[in-house]
Amino acid sequence: MQAPVVFLNTGAERETGRKAQISNVTAAKAVADIIRTCLGPKAMLKMLLDPVGGIVLTNDGHAILREIQVTHPAAKSMIELSRAQDEEVGDGTTSVIILAGEILAQTVPYLERNIHPVILIRALKQALKDALEVIHEVSRQVDPNDEEVVLKIVASSIGTKYVARWSRHMCKLALDAVRTVMRDDGVRKEIDIKRYVRVEKIAGDDIEKSEVLAGVILNKDITHPKMRRRIENPRILLLDCPLEYKKGESQTNIEITGEDEWARILQIEEEQIKQMCERIASFKPDLVLTEKGVSDLAQHYLLKHNITALRRVRKTDNNRIARCTGATIVNRVEDIKESDIGLRCGLFKVDLIGDEYYSFITECKDPGACTILLRGPSKDILNEVDRNLQDAMAVARNVMFEPSLSPGGGATEMAVSVRLASKAKEIEGADQYPYRAVADALEVIPRVLVQNCGGNPLKSVTSLRAKHAEGLTHYGIDGDTGKIVDMDSFGVWEPEAVKAQTLKTAIESACLLLRVDDIVSARRKDGGAEGGPGGMPAGMPAGMPGGMPGGMPGGMPGME
Repeated sequence: MQAPVVFLNTGAERETGRKAQISNVTAAKAVADIIRTCLGPKAMLKMLLDPVGGIVLTNDGHAILREIQVTHPAAKSMIELSRAQDEEVGDGTTSVIILAGEILAQTVPYLERNIHPVILIRALKQALKDALEVIHEVSRQVDPNDEEVVLKIVASSIGTKYVARWSRHMCKLALDAVRTVMRDDGVRKEIDIKRYVRVEKIAGDDIEKSEVLAGVILNKDITHPKMRRRIENPRILLLDCPLEYKKGESQTNIEITGEDEWARILQIEEEQIKQMCERIASFKPDLVLTEKGVSDLAQHYLLKHNITALRRVRKTDNNRIARCTGATIVNRVEDIKESDIGLRCGLFKVDLIGDEYYSFITECKDPGACTILLRGPSKDILNEVDRNLQDAMAVARNVMFEPSLSPGGGATEMAVSVRLASKAKEIEGADQYPYRAVADALEVIPRVLVQNCGGNPLKSVTSLRAKHAEGLTHYGIDGDTGKIVDMDSFGVWEPEAVKAQTLKTAIESACLLLRVDDIVSARRKDGGAEGGPGGMPAGMPAGMPGGMPGGMPGGMPGME
């Protein structure tokens, strides 16, 4: 396989030095402009068309950027920012892109004045350090056990989303789910939402009928129609092996010469399955779930022992059931022990919802995992509610981990901006200008909030800056009206972790893109191994010697 050939072009395709940096900033700004209107409670929606003709309507920054296709490497790195922010704190995906784009845009004049990128990066890093201190100063500690306070914080994260009209109910769902999966042994907290919270979306009924179930829902029916469909306090056995006849592991050939031999083979198969089922029945389980298949014969024997079976359960669901019921997943029937049986489940039932059967393993004691049953009028609405609910759960999780809140509505950003602007005056030399650029860039959040609700950005941002200059750091923008309000009494707070992570991600990415001074395209030559004269890649000037000076092989990559 021929190695890729790197072509260093001196023509228009290659971007170097300041041209590359300006190009990166332009691309980053273009991505930020796409989702600029998606910030705040009056955010506009984006209509996303997928390749097969489906439509998604959302104002979730991460969901939008995940779907769009870009070719510019700087634009791709901006989209990665949104993903990193979503993975880390689950909220602020729109803010981080807008902020990063604005910080880069503010550095353009200094690049054009020939200020070296290293000086810009040094000033940005210093501004980040000072900004994090200011965020911590304007934040306040809260009691994570105070349900009303936590619900208000979660409400601020979904106040800009589609589900805002059912805000109270959705916040309660998110908080209940997070508290269910939280494990605190006094040394460290564990809140694994992705692994232990499952959202089951079932179209039909009202959104208000959504609920958190202390257990697991499976989109499955029992394997045999005569098995029990409702069991109270069931003994549950979880398997990761098939309840079928065990075939030869390698290619097995059996030669049969008589009818008796065929009957004997069937008898051996039946005896083996009967033995497996009797081994299971000796532990008196009421419910058996396996990740593999269950043969008809095994169903027959399990039914004789009044055992209900479910087959082809997903690995992730099996892990959740194990956590909820206290059962252990067993890999071989021969290895089952009494301690592997799950006893913490209160109810197993199978219900028909719409056209499909669902198995409920619920009312578990101290479950540690849960399922959010989402109801709604259509699949598209359920998908949007699910996206919003993930944000709400991420915010609730952040508050449980770090119960420290910063004022919302652009108040934190403006407080940092005013403080950095005053500190910039104390800095001597060229570092002062990019440091000041961060202060100016942070004003983009309150400005966009005012723009998105149809207010006067110049007037509102100037008034807000004056309030913060007086030391009123809790004043921010009411995203519905564009007026300046006290966030303390208005009740819009966000986790400090989200604000700090947004600023860290935005400035670090700006530093990364400013450090790029050359964009080189590495591509494989067309025609595979076929090269020019002397084994040189095609496209090299003809007449080159077969061997390079100094004994170098003639097949070296060429430079155009």
